[in-house]
Amino acid sequence: MLLPAKAEVARQLRRYRAWERMMLASPHDRTLRATFEDSGYTLCVLMGKRCAREAADAAERYLRTNLVTYLQEQDGRPKPARTARRRPPERRSTPSGP
Repeated sequence: MLLPAKAEVARQLRRYRAWERMMLASPHDRTLRATFEDSGYTLCVLMGKRCAREAADAAERYLRTNLVTYLQEQDGRPKPARTARRRPPERRSTPSGP
């Protein structure tokens, strides 16, 4: 799996957060909203997520962890430990009646 450079992720995350603040300050400005949505889309593509909030969360996790930890946590759930394989139940014979 290819991952983006951390410097690029940090730059796009800063850009997304800056446009988010400006858009929240002026929610009726269509130009600000469009630019904010474009920055969210860029972050989604960069982080491989469908939602800008998920992409921002993933970017923050990626920036604060090392590569191995990020890949282990990527799907948001811990990896299950290997368990012993269960034996199939024993077949019981039934006495045949007369």
